Amino acid sequence: MTSSGNKMNRKQTFYRNSLGCLRASKGLTCVCLLLTLLACSSIDEDLSDCGSDYELNYELRLVTNMTTELQTQLTTQTDVNIAQALRTHLQNIFTDFAHDVDLSFYDTQGDSLRLHHDEHIMDANQASYTLYLPMRQYMHLAAANVVNNNVVSIASDERCHTATLLSVQGDTIASHTTGIFTARQPMEVLEGVDQTFNVHLYMANCAATLVIDTIGSNLGALNVVSTGFATGFNMADSTFIYPSKSPIVVAEQIQTNTSDNGVAFCAVSFPSPEKPTTRTVIETTEPFISASSENSLWEFRVYATTAEGTVTESRLYVNTPLRAGQLKIIKAKAKPDGSMGTNDQTVGVSVTLNWNNAGEYNPEL
Repeated sequence: MTSSGNKMNRKQTFYRNSLGCLRASKGLTCVCLLLTLLACSSIDEDLSDCGSDYELNYELRLVTNMTTELQTQLTTQTDVNIAQALRTHLQNIFTDFAHDVDLSFYDTQGDSLRLHHDEHIMDANQASYTLYLPMRQYMHLAAANVVNNNVVSIASDERCHTATLLSVQGDTIASHTTGIFTARQPMEVLEGVDQTFNVHLYMANCAATLVIDTIGSNLGALNVVSTGFATGFNMADSTFIYPSKSPIVVAEQIQTNTSDNGVAFCAVSFPSPEKPTTRTVIETTEPFISASSENSLWEFRVYATTAEGTVTESRLYVNTPLRAGQLKIIKAKAKPDGSMGTNDQTVGVSVTLNWNNAGEYNPEL
């Protein structure tokens, strides 16, 4: 046989083998397709692997007393200037705008493992996403505005019952830099049914502001901190985490455009505890009314440097809870010895003169 004949036989053999492989491949494809159809149509089979696209609508619900608190607590001309500066300072806290959203879908059986996870840049107060989800029951958890908050992060979210929002650890921590919103919602994804899920996210942190009238006090430096707040939030059951010793939260001074004889400091954190029990984050009607308490729930601490160079510590004990979505404004009057007084009947005050010589813990301000 010639060389060209050998080449022809080899080509024919190759084409025959290729055609056989193609036929086998088509047969295998048909078998796989048939098995898939049977798996998704048989009544006796597990349908958890059959999925479809579902639309989820997310909306931030800002429930806050900020406008009322500003209008009732800051009424003088000096106060009005501080109120405007405070609005600017809190514009990224009390907002219905979400920069980012973190979406997790968990198994409702066994150890509540996460089955699906999505992250989006939302940049709006509401948005819709279409997700492919297999048919089953889910517990859905969502959090917004965590990415740009250097103080709070999502932790242990591989399982639903351990998913938490946690503040950074430390004896002294900074204020939150964004308003954090969360949601939790059971979801049952049905086969062959067009479904739309509406998810509402509610605020999980809050703010406290101390306005100090300094007229006639002749004080030097003023530093303000707060304490008594939660350090975390259980996302699945909407409860806050309170340590045995709360960290110090540094209150930032509000920057104003005037030289009025008044200054203000603001701390943003998770809420204070309730008496006798903690609350959930979702507030819908009359969210900030609470019975008075014998013991303080949280406090401001003011460190004032006098004209003589000594430091006075004033502790302002607050007997009403500070709740998620709430702004609390406390007004105080500074005296020449550095002590603070207040006419607020829900606030008690204790003063330590020459505090810097008292040998107590000095927070890093």
